[in-house]
Amino acid sequence: MTYILFTGAPGSKWSSVAENIYQSPDIDRSDSTSERAYKKDVVKHQGAYFDPGMEFDNGRDNWDRPFSGTGRRIIKSHTFAYKLNELKDTGNAIVMVYRNDFECLEWWTQAGGFEITYPNYQYYKDIETMWHHIVEQNKKIMEFIKDNKNHIATPADNVDLCRLLDIDFPTNNETASSNHMIHNYADKDIKVYVYK
Repeated sequence: MTYILFTGAPGSKWSSVAENIYQSPDIDRSDSTSERAYKKDVVKHQGAYFDPGMEFDNGRDNWDRPFSGTGRRIIKSHTFAYKLNELKDTGNAIVMVYRNDFECLEWWTQAGGFEITYPNYQYYKDIETMWHHIVEQNKKIMEFIKDNKNHIATPADNVDLCRLLDIDFPTNNETASSNHMIHNYADKDIKVYVYK
């Protein structure tokens, strides 16, 4: 597997799940630039996002475009939630992050809402449209998990996730130096599912 596909509704804290494996020596981080970054309090986005209104849409022909290095490539797209059945045939692991709809909207708003500079959320137009997409993306993720339950794993933390994805755990990074190496998903009020 060359790619690790990530999806979650806005506000699901999916970026933190990706961030806590991003520093693995097995991950290609060449997609990270100052333009592809956002940080506010505990919220941190880095590396390319593939969605409508972004530099690249999530079509397969775009996945390699922001990268120039080697290693596994994390491809993050909120709208992957709408095409999970298609993506499962690619042979890549799919990481799905879930939080209830209301908490997603609340967290996304606290993180900056439409003022978030990266990724660009203008595709969602207004708060009502954002709510609709959060509800639909969460619904699609849960339906996919139900329909594919025999191929779904539920890691408890980023150590489990690295093991499931067959990548080395990050050992020398910002996360490690701040004494928060273990990202326990229950403590963060999120559920993580891996289709493999």
